[in-house]
Amino acid sequence: MTNSPGLMISAPASGTGKTTVMLGLLRALRDAGDVVQPFKSGPDYIDPAFHLAAAGRPSFNFDTWAMDAHLLGAIAHKASGADLCIAEGSMGLFDGVATRGRFGFGSSAETAMTLGWPVVLVLDVSGQAQSAAAAALGFRTYNPDLPFAGVILNRVASPRHERLTRLGMERAGVRVLGALPRRGDLKLPERHLGLIQAIEHPDLEAAIAGYADFLRDHVDLAILKAASTAADAPAPGNLPKPPAQRIAIARDEAFSFTYPHLLEGWREAGAEILPFSPLADEAPAADADLVWLPGGYPELHAGRIATAGTFKAGLQRHAENRPVHGECGGYMALGVGLIDKDGTRHEMAGLLGLVTSYEKRKFHLGYRRAVLKTPLPGFDSGAALRGHEFHYSTILEQPDAPLADVFDADGGPVPETGSRRGHVTGTFFHLIAGEAE
Repeated sequence: MTNSPGLMISAPASGTGKTTVMLGLLRALRDAGDVVQPFKSGPDYIDPAFHLAAAGRPSFNFDTWAMDAHLLGAIAHKASGADLCIAEGSMGLFDGVATRGRFGFGSSAETAMTLGWPVVLVLDVSGQAQSAAAAALGFRTYNPDLPFAGVILNRVASPRHERLTRLGMERAGVRVLGALPRRGDLKLPERHLGLIQAIEHPDLEAAIAGYADFLRDHVDLAILKAASTAADAPAPGNLPKPPAQRIAIARDEAFSFTYPHLLEGWREAGAEILPFSPLADEAPAADADLVWLPGGYPELHAGRIATAGTFKAGLQRHAENRPVHGECGGYMALGVGLIDKDGTRHEMAGLLGLVTSYEKRKFHLGYRRAVLKTPLPGFDSGAALRGHEFHYSTILEQPDAPLADVFDADGGPVPETGSRRGHVTGTFFHLIAGEAE
């Protein structure tokens, strides 16, 4: 168990500035000599890379929908040696799903309660003053059992605006931990899945340093740290086991969406992780036991993937007698064709019959529970897996055998079943964990 004090940085909704606050706090506290352990609540696979850059420690996801208590405990144990844990929430504080009769299942609030970490609410106060206190009071009292540290006011227009807003918070009995003036240059670049990837940011180090200066100037870090609470996390279990001993994993701007706790579990169990870059036309290691293509943005690099002959030939040789698995973008790259948003078709690896298109975008988002019809590397037929799907592509052809029966968080069937051909498998969902038997 970990007794490191912690906080949950959350907000009423997406787009209110919590990632900027998170990165600035991580770096400002690190600069002050603190060892800070970052976490992400929910299934986001982009933010943890930004957290790593700011804190200098790997960030891990907590997910109370997809993970059992033992896995949550194993991930919480990664805070060993930290002076402070800071978790970044996803969406709004109480936003989750409603399965198993639980309202807000998988929400940031549920994560905070599980870990006993008070919530710091980042509140966009633009266009209001004292009225912001009513929203803050509602969030503080909505669940009386949720520990609540206070608010950081964001996008404050002027000293007068700050004074009026603070008066409202004082009347409501809500503690103000900081007030951030409105600045248009603090927004991180975005694309259709949210933030761009950390490796794509043109000057990430300078941006994070700027966020840290901004937070130091407008948030009392000592008061913030004093608001944290040390609580016992769930008893630690084991991180997921590796699906093979030597795992060649694609890693570049087109393929990077793998949950950090999976890679950490594989390494801890002694597996060798062998990165390679399809965009650099690198083949996977010839002696790998498994090739794993993570999700990412193949649609932005489809032309380069189509002409990466060494990469595709290496995949094809491996698939003759050893497993290859792709998730989301990796799954699309294993198909025969990917049609980009302009309607141009690009030839992919051809190991599956899948054809996908971005010409007519269709939004797919949500948790997934999959019951395997056939084995998947690391799992037997019949095993139940939990994961998350988030993409805009449309399936035009999927002639291969379905890999699994797939359901959404409410138990409704999902048509994106994944597929299998020979030693090659693929899914549109990103694996988070297998269900305990």
